[in-house]
Amino acid sequence: MRQRGTIAMPGLLTALGLLALTLFTVRATGCSGSESGLPVIAIEVDGHTVKAEVAATASSRSRGLMYRRSMGKNRGMLFVYERPEALSFWMKNTYLPLSIAFIDRGGTIVHIEDMQPLTTASHKSPVKVPYALEMNKGWFDDKGVAVGAKVTFELPAELDPEGR
Repeated sequence: MRQRGTIAMPGLLTALGLLALTLFTVRATGCSGSESGLPVIAIEVDGHTVKAEVAATASSRSRGLMYRRSMGKNRGMLFVYERPEALSFWMKNTYLPLSIAFIDRGGTIVHIEDMQPLTTASHKSPVKVPYALEMNKGWFDDKGVAVGAKVTFELPAELDPEGR
């Protein structure tokens, strides 16, 4: 019996070590995961820190925040596109009232709009942009964030189409 315990212990220690290394690597890159499985990054919006899930694939951008019933305070979703586009969003199957900020390549907010849940009205960027940030409705107003405000973040290399 004793030998089994000593043989299993190195295996357990190795597994725990690998788990710790994985957690350290995720923490060191500033990227963690969410319940949806999307990576989460810290974003500075005009001096306010938010945690945002990153939707950087066609499928994650298409699903967005659909079917969610709640979202934490200072939480959001950053939509990342390969290149600047004329973006258009709707709220079909989205139960949360949201506000959206369209962000240019330089990190400047070019437009902010409130969106009502469960509607198919289009919410469009006035110019081509590579990013959009959805937050709980009223978040930008509550924080005094307006068009022209700066947004900064660092995308993990595997999610950054521009390698910035």
